[in-house]
Amino acid sequence: MLPLVKKLIDWGWQVLLQAARWLPERRIISVSDSSFAAIELLNDVRRWICMITRLRLDARLFNPPPRRRPGTKGRPRVIGKRQPTLAARLANPKTRWRRFKVTGWYGRSERLVEIVSGTAIWHHPGRLVPIRYVLVRDVDDELKPQAFLCTDLDADPIDILRWFVRRWSIEVTFAEVRRHLGVETQRQWSDPAIARTTPALLGLFSLITLWAHDLYATHAPTPRTASWYPKPLPTFSDALATVRRELWTGHCFGTSSQIQDVDKMPTTTLNSLINVACYAA
Repeated sequence: MLPLVKKLIDWGWQVLLQAARWLPERRIISVSDSSFAAIELLNDVRRWICMITRLRLDARLFNPPPRRRPGTKGRPRVIGKRQPTLAARLANPKTRWRRFKVTGWYGRSERLVEIVSGTAIWHHPGRLVPIRYVLVRDVDDELKPQAFLCTDLDADPIDILRWFVRRWSIEVTFAEVRRHLGVETQRQWSDPAIARTTPALLGLFSLITLWAHDLYATHAPTPRTASWYPKPLPTFSDALATVRRELWTGHCFGTSSQIQDVDKMPTTTLNSLINVACYAA
């Protein structure tokens, strides 16, 4: 694992634990990507935080250990009988699937999926954590089968899936921040500088979104589209261009108040140049 990625993960779960200390009466649910699918991490925080993340289809899953009989010699067992892998359950025609409709699955309003869920101990030699797994396959076969885990064994499988689907808006946010604000092209050389800049860029994303929301309430311009990419609704690039235009036309391109001054550039030409610059900057 890259050192910077490991530092960000360590910082992330420390923030989650701090939130759990501040809000002991609240249930903290963390929905994270596969970087947080580490047995040690999940086992350390599961008492305070409900962690939800992806699970490999070939993960080693076991039953809980059987009750120890009196007089049994040796160390007590930590795991029971091994369960089939999720990949094996996926290929088994006898697997009993339950069908549900999930709202907002990867940009779609609704998607019909089938799930299989159960509890197990995710074990790797020397490490283990009890989990509830949810194996999901798309009925339309447009998406590859996926598996998720939750450290709350009593959580409803549908709730686990709905909680994870909420990551879609977060993933879109990260993609837009990378594409338009340069969050992955920072020129700092020290980790503290990167740790300061990244939250600032995410905050800038929020400010642009809020400002564009106010501007769209008074005048909603048509989203900029292409023949290969029709957009019924504006994206962050449209919001960023709208905010830029508001800043630039309001302060930088004001015309002179003197009557004798004559505009040397037609207004339509100036507006066209501003529109191009708003998207090209």
